[in-house]
Amino acid sequence: MSLSRLSILGVGLLGGSIGLAARSRISGCQVVGYGHRTETLDRALQLGAIDVATLDPAEAVSGTELVILATPVGRFERVLNQIAPHLSSAAVVTDVGSTKRSVVQLAEQALPNPARFVGSHPMAGGERAGIDAARADLFDRAMCMTTPMPQTDPTALELVESFWRILGMRVIRLSPEDHDRHLADASHLPHLLASMLVAMQSSDSLELAGKGFADMTRIAAGDGGLWRDILLDNADNVRDSIARLRAQLDCVEALLRPDQADALRTYLDTAAATRRALSSPGRES
Repeated sequence: MSLSRLSILGVGLLGGSIGLAARSRISGCQVVGYGHRTETLDRALQLGAIDVATLDPAEAVSGTELVILATPVGRFERVLNQIAPHLSSAAVVTDVGSTKRSVVQLAEQALPNPARFVGSHPMAGGERAGIDAARADLFDRAMCMTTPMPQTDPTALELVESFWRILGMRVIRLSPEDHDRHLADASHLPHLLASMLVAMQSSDSLELAGKGFADMTRIAAGDGGLWRDILLDNADNVRDSIARLRAQLDCVEALLRPDQADALRTYLDTAAATRRALSSPGRES
């Protein structure tokens, strides 16, 4: 693709990885990184994630073709308002946020041309945060969801989706509402569950925890502030997910009786088959 200037607002794990991937895959593209900490920007320069660093959001987006919001979701409103007066009429803005309804609404309110905003959610990351965890292959074979609106400019949508594909991702489209509802089940509630499983353990139990416990609770090591913002932003859908989980817990509790042994086995086998299908050959991660 032809992209001469890319602005990344927030150069942590995702922003830094975007910069590394873009610099290695898009010839002639200058990557500008914005942040509020000089040491983080200096480290991003040292690692080769960005070409230019700035503490000024207006300078970061000046003359750019594609702007990517990669700060925590809770900072999007402030950043959008800061950059809005300084965007060129041709600039396209996207994001990497884990919720989409509020982001789309903020863009519609703040940006001079909301049709040039395309919501994105690259499903990539890890429990480690910060620029030192960034890597150029983070997005390889992962999925990215875009959430265009009826008024979205088709050329802006094509630019954003082409960008994620060049970084190695497969792209699917969802409405912002469908995105937030499905991600409550598939991402946001699992993070809460991992945290709750850790929180319920006694110190004696933790001393006996093995690989299974470590695998199941790995994501609980993620950044608490980032996940707080995600969970609060999608609280209505997460509450619905919790209600369905509560029904599942009640179902399983009723199966923990000798006369329900066959039903319990069926329940577990069904879940096992569904989980194995997620890792079957030919299915991308």
